[in-house]
Amino acid sequence: MNPTAQPAPLHGGKLVLATIAVALATFMNVLDSSIANVAIPTIAGNLGVSVDEGTWVITLFAAANAISIPLTGWLTQRLGQIRLFVWSILLFVVSSWLCGIAPNLPVLLAARILQGAVAGPLIPMSQAILLASYPKEKSSTALALWAMTATVGPIAGPALGGWITDSYSWSWIFYINIPVGLFAAGVTWAIYRERETPVKRVPIDKIGLLSLIAWVASLQIMLDKGKDLDWFNSPVIVALGIFALVSFVFFLIWELTETNPVVDIKLFLQRNFLGGTVAISVAYAVFFSNLVLLPQWMQGYLGYRSVDAGLATAPLGIFAVILAPVMGKIMPRSDARVLATLAFFGFAAVFFMRSHYTTGVDTYTLVVPTLLQGIPTALFFVPLTAIILSGLPPARIPAAAGLSNFVRVFAGAVGTSLAATGWNDRTILHHSQLVEQASVHNPTFVGALGAIQDTLGGSSSQALAFFERSLTTQAAMLGLNDIFWLSAVIFIAIVPLVWLTKPGKGAGAGSAGAGGH
Repeated sequence: MNPTAQPAPLHGGKLVLATIAVALATFMNVLDSSIANVAIPTIAGNLGVSVDEGTWVITLFAAANAISIPLTGWLTQRLGQIRLFVWSILLFVVSSWLCGIAPNLPVLLAARILQGAVAGPLIPMSQAILLASYPKEKSSTALALWAMTATVGPIAGPALGGWITDSYSWSWIFYINIPVGLFAAGVTWAIYRERETPVKRVPIDKIGLLSLIAWVASLQIMLDKGKDLDWFNSPVIVALGIFALVSFVFFLIWELTETNPVVDIKLFLQRNFLGGTVAISVAYAVFFSNLVLLPQWMQGYLGYRSVDAGLATAPLGIFAVILAPVMGKIMPRSDARVLATLAFFGFAAVFFMRSHYTTGVDTYTLVVPTLLQGIPTALFFVPLTAIILSGLPPARIPAAAGLSNFVRVFAGAVGTSLAATGWNDRTILHHSQLVEQASVHNPTFVGALGAIQDTLGGSSSQALAFFERSLTTQAAMLGLNDIFWLSAVIFIAIVPLVWLTKPGKGAGAGSAGAGGH
């Protein structure tokens, strides 16, 4: 944004319509990061590939998205905010259509890479456009509305994806973006085209961009294939790890010395940006990874259908939506650090509740922590986003929003890979510990096996197979409990990061859209 010629805030019906259009573009983007999760087995089956190959549908979207987000600042200068935002939406619509008509996996993956790449500017641009549309004293309301759509998307994704896949066809999880995107692009252009930001020809940092692609892509592939290839016992994983590290170090050195860097790393010299970005990224990594693992466990071990697993996670959005407008009211009168701290303690309490799950858990016991998790979810995004953007001049907000979102999205991908690996390792450990008791010399085990055989009326081999299935289910439950418990500890451990920041007046929210530093 041009700090010398800020357009006047919008008012009335125009502001409402503009907010809906910008929010829908955000929702469409974040929804697509999770909507395919529950559809992967169906997509893989229909395209004749393994589920492992099918997971590239999620991975490549995340990697392309993460790489393109930091380009937002440079693209804004070259194209202008509004033009960039509208073109991103329209290209997202085209790539969604290409995903839907894909006849095989390579075409689908190419379309997903395009979709992830063009989606990059949508989230940081939506933040910047909303902040410019509201009066400075209402900027916390703008952030609250943005956070509501950003948090509901990943929550609604599994439920919506499961329902569409079970009721229609997996292609429709991509086709639904077409009418939503066309509406958002049309309304945004109609309202904002007279409010375009100035453009200037800034050279692209080609070496910085290539090194960014190199380390993000190699690290993403390493994390996704690590479990299958037995991590650092595989020369492929070792090579990818070394390449990612060298590329990352080169990228840091280059960007710090480049005149027009593709990523403004010097933003991390700001205490609020550093503390806020690290806190929101670690928190989101734990939040999102558990959002992925929970439906997987419910489908794999509790016998839930994909749509039911999605619906069981959907109550997370109830309090997130109800409390979003409340957050807009209380933010200007509150210390953002207190609100973020309450959110982290709330998350810790929810995950501690989940760490006591058993294999006989009922739907009510599953849903209650998920419902309660909506409260810290509502308290989580807005204060930390306000802290991150506080004190920055308007001209730096697109770059700052882009960089903080890049770190957050990438942390989500890394966290999901680490959580999946951790769950797998802990399940194997618990399985081996439980099997130690399964000996013919243990009268309790022999008695239990006899009881199973009598109940099933089958052979001893059938009783053993039933026992093994029960053992595997129990080991997976204990492994997931460990992940839940560790998640609770991480949320408490990152609270001090929030208190390293220094919010300004109005909890930093009011200054997010204002000048000054």
